[in-house]
Amino acid sequence: MQTVLGAGGQIAEGLTRELHRNHTHDIRLVSRNPREVNDSDQLVSADLMDAEATKAAVAGSEIVYLTVGLPMDSGLWEQKFPTMMANTIAACQKHDSKLVFFDNTYMYPRTATPQTEDTAFEPVGRKATVRAQIAMTLLTEMQAGRIEAVICRAPEFYGPGKTQSLSNSVIFNRIAAGKRPLVPLNARAERSLIWTPDASQAMALIGNTPDAFGQTWHLPIDQHRLDYRQMIDIAAEVTGRRIGYTTVPRWVFRVGGLLNPAVKESEELLPRYRQDNIFDSSKFASRFPDFTITTYREGISRVLAGE
Repeated sequence: MQTVLGAGGQIAEGLTRELHRNHTHDIRLVSRNPREVNDSDQLVSADLMDAEATKAAVAGSEIVYLTVGLPMDSGLWEQKFPTMMANTIAACQKHDSKLVFFDNTYMYPRTATPQTEDTAFEPVGRKATVRAQIAMTLLTEMQAGRIEAVICRAPEFYGPGKTQSLSNSVIFNRIAAGKRPLVPLNARAERSLIWTPDASQAMALIGNTPDAFGQTWHLPIDQHRLDYRQMIDIAAEVTGRRIGYTTVPRWVFRVGGLLNPAVKESEELLPRYRQDNIFDSSKFASRFPDFTITTYREGISRVLAGE
């Protein structure tokens, strides 16, 4: 049995399809209101804030994937993520289950220095501090030998379907809708974006590779990075139309944050858009050389085609 905690999101759905396609049909989906992805999926309704419910949901699982996401709300993150991580670790320890944790890069330094699996955490802001806390909680248990686990870390998303990210919202979705894209802070800073289906497929592969455990892995991205200006040029080629863009300065987000809570929550992340973002996934590429990574050109074309 392989169990997905936090079923329902874009990454979890892609993971569930990939597990069924290439690894196992014995899959359990756990969330408050889980829905089938494959006909054979077992559905379990559980609140991961409830320790006993989490233990019951994990029972009988060989591998557990923690993919839960929360709205961009710092208070909610502080309230829920540490408890969910603690409950998941305890449940996996009780049932001798392996844990695969889907993580992000918020805790990394806000610099143009390349990010590797060994990059030290330097969290700035409430959300980054929470992400550092839960990652360190799991790393401590891993290093002490109290759990067999692996961390799969991904940079900002872009992709099809329900993919949610700033780049999808202000760049690709606007282009697809015939609107002018809005570039945060700097159109010439290189970006590291991960195609969401690649993230899901790579996580399934890592979870079913025994010697991958006990480590952190950066999930695969196209290492030929582009800046937003170049991405918009590709979109223009794909759509066959001229596409201009507007670069939005930091002060506009500050003003917008006074009126819109969602914009205010995004402010913590904005310094990452001022300079190059260099997420290095060469470790994965070296270990899994046959994995096909979606290029930015292919991904942008597919997003704009509505795939």
